[in-house]
Amino acid sequence: MKICGITTVGNARLVAAAGADAIGVVVASPSPRSVTPDAAREIFAAVPPFVTTVAVTSTERAEDLAAVLSSRPDVVQVAGGLDLPRDAGVRVIRMLSPGDPPRDDCDAVIVDGSHGTGRAFDLEYARACTASSPVPVILAGGLTCGNVARAIRAVRPYAVDVCSGVETAPGVKDGRLVRMFVEICRMIDL
Repeated sequence: MKICGITTVGNARLVAAAGADAIGVVVASPSPRSVTPDAAREIFAAVPPFVTTVAVTSTERAEDLAAVLSSRPDVVQVAGGLDLPRDAGVRVIRMLSPGDPPRDDCDAVIVDGSHGTGRAFDLEYARACTASSPVPVILAGGLTCGNVARAIRAVRPYAVDVCSGVETAPGVKDGRLVRMFVEICRMIDL
């Protein structure tokens, strides 16, 4: 599972210690959780080697990609049709919103109409994506400790992604909620 919207080195360490598989740092986005590429690079450098780092961006501007890539992530999560250079040296996750067709020009897709707002995912769309996607599907949107087990059982995604569901404020993770979310996900067979 990925904990997204990390804004500090301290939160990155907390999330990694809780056992998350990946952390997401928002870069080049209007989100209140967006950080500079330099801050993202510092956060990523503090993450242990077996935790995947994901630069999350909503930019549609190709010129922003150099800044995003300068943060040195393992993966870049992009919206829309933005294409990364073939020699970027990172894996790509594409964001899908309800109504978007399946994609195969990436390493995985994330079904996320929420974009960090906490709005619940569309169950039927998420199920359809999981059933038809040629690449792994990650589920996001409104997930919390109270509903993630049900969501996993209903959709059967490859992984889940949480942001606002483990926060006390945008970009401020609650250690207790992060640990609980990770524990619940580990108990459910993804």
